[in-house]
Amino acid sequence: MSKTVNPEKHFEKAVKENCACYVLITCSEPNADGKMEVEMDYQGDETLAAFLVENASQVFDDRFHCRKSK
Repeated sequence: MSKTVNPEKHFEKAVKENCACYVLITCSEPNADGKMEVEMDYQGDETLAAFLVENASQVFDDRFHCRKSK
């Protein structure tokens, strides 16, 4: 299920044009205990960054509930 991605390609494309703010959340692979290191950084207005994270969370929640109801 784990998939390694090339973040540079996606990141450069996303922040290239007219980017007011971005939030970057990364994590390591889980260790033997199932724990992961999670890091977050953002550039731009802190309130806008919080808005982005909150709305992204809602998108994932909606997708999860949609899949669960099928």
